[in-house]
Amino acid sequence: MIPSEVENRIARYFFYIYLPEEVMLNVEEKLLNSCVLVEDENLNHDELVNFVIDIIAEQLEGKKN
Repeated sequence: MIPSEVENRIARYFFYIYLPEEVMLNVEEKLLNSCVLVEDENLNHDELVNFVIDIIAEQLEGKKN
C-alpha cells in the first residue's frame, strides 16, 4: 500500500504541473469560497474532493489527447 503522504505529494505535483492554469484558478476560487468561512473540523473533505473532481472533469471535457 502506498503511504497517503506519498500519494498526496504525487497528486500535488501533477495538480500544479499539468493542470491548465485556468482550471487551477477555477478550482482554487471555488475551494476558497467553500472553505473560507468554515472551521476545518466542520469541512467535509470527501465532498470537497468530489466537488473539485467534478470541476476538473467539466473543465477538461474534450481536451484529452
